[in-house]
Amino acid sequence: MTRLASGGLIDRAQPLRFSFDGRSYSGHAGDTLASALLANGVKLVGRSFKYHRPRGIWGLGSEEPNALVELRDGGRQEPNTRATTAELFEGLSARSQNRWPSLRFDAMALNGLFGPVLSAGFYYKTFMWPAAFWEKVYEPLIRRAAGLGRAATAPDPDAYERMHAHCDVLVVGAGPTGLAAALAAARTGARVVLADEDFRLGGRLLADAPEIDGAPGEAWAAQVLAELASLPDVTLLPRTTIFGAFDHGTYGAVQRVADHLTEPAPGQPRQRGWSIVARRVVLAAGAVERPIAFPGNDRPGVMSAAAARGYLHRYAVLPGHRAVVFTAGDDGWRTATALRDAGAEVTVVDPRDMPARPGLRVVAGARVVGTGGRLGLASALLDTGERIAADLLAVAGGWNPTLHLSSHQGGRPRWDEALAAFLPGTPPPGMAVAGAAAGRFTLAACLADGAAAGLQAARDAGHEGQPLALPRAEDEPAGLRALYHVPGRKAFVDFQHDVTADDIALAAREGFRSVEHAKRYTTLGMATDQGRTANVVGLAILAEATGRGIAETGTTMFRPPYTPVTIGALAGAQTGPDYRPTRLTPLHAWSARHGASFVATGAWLRPEWYARPGEAGWRDSVDREVLHVRQAAGFCDVSTLGKIELVGPGAAALLDFVYANDIATLKPGRIRYGIMLREDGFVLDDGTCARIAEDRFFVTTTTANAARVMQHLEYAHQALRPELGVTILSVTEAWAQIALAGPHARDVLAQVTDADLSNAALPHMACAEATFAGGVRGRLYRLSFSGELAFELGVPPDAAEALADRLLAAGAVPYGTEALGVLRIEKGHAGGGEMNGQTTAGDLGLGRMLSRRKDFIGRILAQRPALVDPARPVLVGLRGAGLRTGAHLLAIGAVANTANDLGHVTASCWSPHLETQIGLALLSGGAARIGTRIRVYDPVRGHDGEAEVVAPVFIDPEGGRTRG
Repeated sequence: MTRLASGGLIDRAQPLRFSFDGRSYSGHAGDTLASALLANGVKLVGRSFKYHRPRGIWGLGSEEPNALVELRDGGRQEPNTRATTAELFEGLSARSQNRWPSLRFDAMALNGLFGPVLSAGFYYKTFMWPAAFWEKVYEPLIRRAAGLGRAATAPDPDAYERMHAHCDVLVVGAGPTGLAAALAAARTGARVVLADEDFRLGGRLLADAPEIDGAPGEAWAAQVLAELASLPDVTLLPRTTIFGAFDHGTYGAVQRVADHLTEPAPGQPRQRGWSIVARRVVLAAGAVERPIAFPGNDRPGVMSAAAARGYLHRYAVLPGHRAVVFTAGDDGWRTATALRDAGAEVTVVDPRDMPARPGLRVVAGARVVGTGGRLGLASALLDTGERIAADLLAVAGGWNPTLHLSSHQGGRPRWDEALAAFLPGTPPPGMAVAGAAAGRFTLAACLADGAAAGLQAARDAGHEGQPLALPRAEDEPAGLRALYHVPGRKAFVDFQHDVTADDIALAAREGFRSVEHAKRYTTLGMATDQGRTANVVGLAILAEATGRGIAETGTTMFRPPYTPVTIGALAGAQTGPDYRPTRLTPLHAWSARHGASFVATGAWLRPEWYARPGEAGWRDSVDREVLHVRQAAGFCDVSTLGKIELVGPGAAALLDFVYANDIATLKPGRIRYGIMLREDGFVLDDGTCARIAEDRFFVTTTTANAARVMQHLEYAHQALRPELGVTILSVTEAWAQIALAGPHARDVLAQVTDADLSNAALPHMACAEATFAGGVRGRLYRLSFSGELAFELGVPPDAAEALADRLLAAGAVPYGTEALGVLRIEKGHAGGGEMNGQTTAGDLGLGRMLSRRKDFIGRILAQRPALVDPARPVLVGLRGAGLRTGAHLLAIGAVANTANDLGHVTASCWSPHLETQIGLALLSGGAARIGTRIRVYDPVRGHDGEAEVVAPVFIDPEGGRTRG
């Protein structure tokens, strides 16, 4: 055990049992898994990605590159979790990963023997020959070796949720800088959100044990947090990582609500995803200590000096009894002093000329050039030739400001030679960077900088206040001699991806001098820590290898997420049936009472058919409904069609630009069928456009494309024609829409409205205001997709059931989507199967609709040679037994292969009116094939037959029925 008898911020009165690789251990409330493992003397926690080298704990927080473990079991199994951020709880089950058969004996460690072969870019060179091996040998081996942990295979039993927040000031980080910033802003009355990824707020005040106003730093932090918690407009978010800076002051965050519990309480989410919109942001994310690349620097027992100090002060864990502190700056000496005071035997190795210190053995002007030990550190070798027995090697190579969020919108970090660090460049609008994240590494500077930044952010957000009275704190020594690399073999830079200094030098020799190229060639900084510890060291080595300075060499950029984010936190409650809310039409309950079976069509539930007593199956119901429409009258709930109103003097011009056919010439009170093209010339959607008044249009879309058409209209207005005065509004839920069709439709409709329904007053493709029975005001549209005399009735949703009752009483029968599909196939109307995103207006027989008198979206690209090729598949009809949607079409006698594929069946049904199987298809050269026979090949469902190619319109090709 290395737990000290006293001290630390753990709760010694609350012991916790946990297991690691099946072995039981104990820790305390307030521990992380990493601190608890160290307290139990466990230093070997994982294996590296490529060479499977033994790895221990390097850091203290989310910068940890080595200690990635699997947590929990079953559906809650969680791979690649940093032991340094996993809060200990009773019964926690953790396992090491990326090893076989065990952590101590990993057979894949043999990869280390092939290090010269597995150097940077080996996969670009090794797997080129023989070509036949790629699919059979190389790819299976690579896939088997890829990855680290194992994702859960069982369903996740926990819930997640999404939250939205608006604030004046968002403070990212709750260390001394963040606390001072939040307090200064909060005292002005501003709405403040303070977020930190740790479960205990305070940052380095908890890890370094500094004094503020003569008292421990954690006491000052507790005092500030108590005041912040008492203010009504302050929100404290511990266990919350701000992972991305997005447009317009929006920041993404994930809050680990119950990750520290065995399982969430009833009704409690495990994690919560936040979208926080902030007027101003103070980035106070601190800094991360970087390593020094020297031979053997990845051995378990080699640790960040700041992390060693943090485990000692915060968790009362002594990481080693015989310690070597290898430091290139003053900060490492603070660790040496802390370890000495805790009872460790300490040797300080500093390349600078440093004086002796009481209780410390000092080796000045020296460097560590190697380590010894098998599964853990046993010794450190100096360039003087001395080998020092050690179980801890604490390394202090300088500090890297945590500036990731500042570059998420393109701000490139700038190199500061004096600080030997990259500092934020141009941050996102509204963001100020303060404290260590801005290169101010001393405590007093952090407090002053945070207070000033917080007050200024509040003022920029419209709040006035007084400067914060700064507490008394010292500016501790922060001198540094930049040291990045000690030459030698197996000097690791990126611990997680096993990138060595030699790999970076090799990349430079092979021409990958750009930081972006070197990153991808070596995978430097591409691990889950995004290079937080590795990047600067790697860039320094690349700069040296290419004869440039670090400023000239530059750095790679950062992008969200800052740390890995679970899919659950992004999705929130939108999983399973809740992924997209199920939408019900105003007639849903009415349809259910009248025997409807429902089908999901996009987000909607629609009636498929209405069963009647004595019907043996769905075919009986559908056949009855189709025949009743053809012989009398039927009505269908079409409320799911997208309905969009455009109002304004520019409405006609916008629609004329969006539709491929002419809309501007449409008269008020008339309707026009129209098609929209995408910019690439393919059909986007079809529907109707009714001109209600000179400056008001009512557009309908297909159910599936309602949202896409709305987006298309908004895009066309905002991006392409912003000068047009028009307002666009989705009114799908504002209208219940009923289609009434059949030769008796006019007689039925006359019983529910007093409107003049004659051809003279309401001709085909006309619309009018109407009053329906019960005094309900609505709209009446004379249009048809069934090939019969038909009308569409639009009424307020709460009037839909009464209208359906009256239609039923007048002799019409309800019909569902199956009958609707049969009716449209019989009439040859193109639908979803034909408008599949790969068809043109010409393919669908609608080419003559394309206007030659105006410009419209898609006009130019619709004329590309490939899109007007006569050999393109075009819409035809088919008659024949066994037609199935999706079946391939081949010439009679042709071999069934892709080279001979002439098209496919897009829709098929049994036509009770024609008493035969019919279908629609897209067939190459289809117009010329009408009257011939075609092979219909369906290998999936085991059908191979023939069909007759016919015109796509099976019923009333002259249109006499429609015009009534």
